[in-house]
Amino acid sequence: MTIKTRYPTGQEAIAVKGWLGAHRFLILRRVSQGFFLFLFLMGPWFGIWWVAGSLSGSRTFDVLPLTDPFILLQGIVAGHWPELTALIGALIVLAVYALIGGRVYCAWVCPINPVTDAAHWLHVRLGLQKGWQRKKSTRLWLLGTTLAVSALTGTIAWEVINPITMLHRGLVFGMGFAWALVIAVFVFDLAVARRGWCGHICPVGAFYGLIGAKSLLRVSAVNRAACDDCMDCFAVCPENQVIAPALRGKPGETPLILSPDCTNCGRCIDVCSVDVFAFTNRFDNRVNDHEQVADKAA
Repeated sequence: MTIKTRYPTGQEAIAVKGWLGAHRFLILRRVSQGFFLFLFLMGPWFGIWWVAGSLSGSRTFDVLPLTDPFILLQGIVAGHWPELTALIGALIVLAVYALIGGRVYCAWVCPINPVTDAAHWLHVRLGLQKGWQRKKSTRLWLLGTTLAVSALTGTIAWEVINPITMLHRGLVFGMGFAWALVIAVFVFDLAVARRGWCGHICPVGAFYGLIGAKSLLRVSAVNRAACDDCMDCFAVCPENQVIAPALRGKPGETPLILSPDCTNCGRCIDVCSVDVFAFTNRFDNRVNDHEQVADKAA
């Protein structure tokens, strides 16, 4: 009987793929997040107005309108009917995220994601307990509450405390109170709940998860028969409850991660030394040859 050596999370992938290969999607995400943030800062910082506005609403090259559909929805329930350009901008964003996966926003665009990832890294380094673990419905209840408060107060309620908006304003006008909100998110993830903000609280993530529930872009455990049970994918996944149905599925069951909670961050692909996971589309149910043979034998 051969006993497999247990390496620290990600180290086996680094040994097989090299450091860059084991961090490629993480690096691409940081580049993507920085790119989108810089687009909005080019105007106020350097006077280059390719994009005017923020992630809440913007106009690119003074032609293409883009509107956060969650902001638009709050405005509508608050009794403020949007202009046609805002509606068009929201429909464009809705279409994009409905196709590629709503929570791609959380992993590839949101500037708060590096803050919560840093808190998680420190949380693990310090060996802290998981802390409060929410029910699956908590984030949806907060989404509904946000819309209810908007309707009752006639305001876009989430924007009052939205750390994404506060961070953008802080980088333009000086951090001030924005620092307090960003630090509060960091401390919450560090000391109160592991992966707490994005996984437990943020109604923006809940909203985009609903939008992308039937999206095309998916991660698949296409080579799940090769899994060596190292558990690294579970360790790095910000929503690790989404992995088991695809990875532990019986022959004939889909290898696709179909949960709308998946952020398509690609970290499970990065840290897997035997290349179990890959990006694909929701209609691709193929599995590796070993599993197909086992299925026929059964």
